[in-house]
Amino acid sequence: MTALAEGAVGLRTEYPFTLPRGYVDEHGRVHRDGVMRLATARDEITTQTDQRARQNPAYLSVLLLERTVTTLGDLPAVDTFVVENLFASDLAFLQDLYRRINTDGHTQVAVRCPHCDQGFAVDIAGDVAGGAPGGS
Repeated sequence: MTALAEGAVGLRTEYPFTLPRGYVDEHGRVHRDGVMRLATARDEITTQTDQRARQNPAYLSVLLLERTVTTLGDLPAVDTFVVENLFASDLAFLQDLYRRINTDGHTQVAVRCPHCDQGFAVDIAGDVAGGAPGGS
């Protein structure tokens, strides 16, 4: 349930995204579109005390993504197996998205056109399927 449904007008708690490559399931289907929710204090605390993260601090991001990626394609659930089997570029994309929405509060980044020097915002959550803006 989102904060809007609970009456907190204007608070965005879910962020749709499109993975650059996509998760390939055991049937060869590619899942690219998903939703990440804002992390809670509980997400941060419980993942840090998980034995897998204590043994390997890099595993913390797997646990955080498992908890905050609520949907991915038509998968029934996003668990550690799914996150562990993402392509490295998709994992990096989700780690950056997690940082942006939980630190900056949005998925937009300010950019400048290299030709006309015009500034504008780009939503990095995945407007263009698997490529750079404008298909370049």
